Amino acid sequence: MNTSSKLLDRAVEHFSKLPGIGKKSALRMALFILKQPKENVELFAQSLISLRSDVKRCKICNMVSDSELCPICSSPSRNRSVVCVVESVRDVLSIENTQRYNGLYHVLDGIISPIDGVGPSDLPIAELEERIKKGEIKEVILALSTSMEGETTSYFIYNRLKKYEIVISSIARGVAFGDDLEYTDELTLAKSIENRQPFKI
Repeated sequence: MNTSSKLLDRAVEHFSKLPGIGKKSALRMALFILKQPKENVELFAQSLISLRSDVKRCKICNMVSDSELCPICSSPSRNRSVVCVVESVRDVLSIENTQRYNGLYHVLDGIISPIDGVGPSDLPIAELEERIKKGEIKEVILALSTSMEGETTSYFIYNRLKKYEIVISSIARGVAFGDDLEYTDELTLAKSIENRQPFKI
């Protein structure tokens, strides 16, 4: 998209790289920014820079955090014997919104997908196994998407962890095949976790 300003064109180009944002929406955003007071725009820009440079990953579960340990891993009120394995940070937020799960998490930040060049070694599965070896965890809930890639990842993790004396379960299939957790309503998601079943191949 070409406008009368190269600076505006560049802003539109960057906004259009955001998920779900086309050129028209990007132009609308850029024009909105132009109308804002300069100090507001500077605060917005600084928040983006801080987001990228200062947000960390929890050294235990891989959740986004402002410190080395996320609030979930550092909370004394969480059930430390249960770990829910999820694909993304968004999935953690979806499950937390149900207010029906009080265990810990392990965020993979992806799933096994050979077509996208993502293999088991690209995911923090070895780190999950190290957590299991410490002996505190008694159950692992596989709460990955029910797509082919999600199922493949669940099978891989199950085969990696089945030698340990832990329960390996998966969320109940109130979540339809092919669905992502972040798009599942909170009641269905809560029931899927509460009614989890032993993982079966």
